[in-house]
Amino acid sequence: MTRRCDRNRKRSKRRAIYCPIHQCYLDSASRKYSLFADKPEHLQQRGMKRLSALTLIQSCTAVPLTGEWLEAFWCQDCQARAWYHVRRYENPQSRGGAYGYELAPAPESLWRQASGVIQPGGNPSVGEFTRRSARNNSYQGVRGFSLIG
Repeated sequence: MTRRCDRNRKRSKRRAIYCPIHQCYLDSASRKYSLFADKPEHLQQRGMKRLSALTLIQSCTAVPLTGEWLEAFWCQDCQARAWYHVRRYENPQSRGGAYGYELAPAPESLWRQASGVIQPGGNPSVGEFTRRSARNNSYQGVRGFSLIG
């Protein structure tokens, strides 16, 4: 006989994402950064035909890739945080729409396809003076300006 609280449990379960090295459960350490394709090659790598990929990129500048994202995870055994490219797929062995996850270390080239990521070189529209001022921890007032003279 099942208890009433077990039957009525509607809360979602934890994502079954495990460390590729130690096979222990990974805890999420960041938000998900969703990916998009802006070149036909990105779509062709995921199984789309060349002509379809060219047509889609021509009509839409960027195509969101569903079921793929970048995320940082904390491994208890490694005692380290690592960034992974996560792919979600439907698990055929389980009933009820459960998902499986495939992890791969996030390559440098994939970061250019992520949305909401800060550019490593900074915003190109910001001037050097503003960038230097933002890094400055102390307020010096007028003394902060170096006069050319």
